Amino acid sequence: MKKLVYIILFGLLLSACEDVIDVDVSNSEPRLVIDALLVRPLNDNGFLNSNYNIKLSLSSPFFAEEIPPATGATVFITAEDGTEYAYQDDDNDGDYNPVNPFSLEFDIDYTLTVIYDGETYTATERLMPTVPIDNLEQGDGVLFGGDETEVKVTFTDEATRNDYYLFDLGFDLFLPSEDEFYNGSEFTFSYFYEDMLEGEEVNIRILGITEQFYNYMNILLVQADQDGGGPFQSPAATVRGNIANNTDSDNFPLGYFSISEVDDASITIQ
Repeated sequence: MKKLVYIILFGLLLSACEDVIDVDVSNSEPRLVIDALLVRPLNDNGFLNSNYNIKLSLSSPFFAEEIPPATGATVFITAEDGTEYAYQDDDNDGDYNPVNPFSLEFDIDYTLTVIYDGETYTATERLMPTVPIDNLEQGDGVLFGGDETEVKVTFTDEATRNDYYLFDLGFDLFLPSEDEFYNGSEFTFSYFYEDMLEGEEVNIRILGITEQFYNYMNILLVQADQDGGGPFQSPAATVRGNIANNTDSDNFPLGYFSISEVDDASITIQ
């Protein structure tokens, strides 16, 4: 609401201006955007609760109101033993889902292949482990505005490995973290939400990710300034992910292929 008030006031100050200014926004050729963040629940023993869908779209001009889907692609994932898992776009909306259910396992390379508009895109990743969220609680701390809602997140890092995490804090808010300063320890951090209502539910997820994806998310979030839109929306400047175009290396796609173990927990705001 505060942002809305500021915008209205700014508009009133400019209402007396009569000059029309044409803004020339360059529109580059659209790139394929591949949203391939596959997540498997912590300690999952099968595929029933897994989310392995892949979203394909095209980058659009800055002022475009809709994001065009990329339909008609051939999409599949290949395990290192040669087993292939095919995908299909049932509703012709760019959302590709496995033809048959399958489960991703640790210590196995998986290669994503997307064939679209005569070009072939590939990336290879492994399932990255996570740890459980030990506790969520609402705190009474505030920041500059004084009306923020504090949520405290507690988890315990695994001491036997170097971990990188991505916290999905809901509302298209994300926080990458590495365990350099809390390796093997219990760790608590606070996140402050604006404009939360009593009774509103917040769902938080912790995903295990690679160091490369951790660095990618840090760059992306700095550019996006946490204004929402998710990690696969087109950023202000092109940020290159881990997916290569094997047909034309200069026409690389946007987005990322990642496979994460995930845990989640929810809290109701009081």
